[in-house]
Amino acid sequence: MKMHQVLAALAAAAGLAAPLAQAQDAPAAPVAAQPPSGFDRPVALATLEGLRGGMAVHNDMDLHGVTSGNSAFQVQTGNNTIDAGSFANMAGLPVVIQNSGANVLIQNATIVNLQMN
Repeated sequence: MKMHQVLAALAAAAGLAAPLAQAQDAPAAPVAAQPPSGFDRPVALATLEGLRGGMAVHNDMDLHGVTSGNSAFQVQTGNNTIDAGSFANMAGLPVVIQNSGANVLIQNATIVNLQMN
């Protein structure tokens, strides 16, 4: 329901239907997307030369999970298996994490070092 329909219904309930029946939502003005400055031309080869070879690579992972004071009583866990077709049609960076599910703290991180030669 559009705003003018809501207002017309409220106005009708209040006895003001005539003036608000004419109300309509203003059409939205089109917005032209402009690329940011500098996106219209390629980067100079001299600039790219200074950025090759993994300049200033800094890999850091802060995994400091803690678990304490936990207890598990009468826990039942099932089989945790990977079958032959488990990885079929996978794409990207597949990650498999297997655990018992009983008071387990899993910390996972991936650093991807991509070099294009």
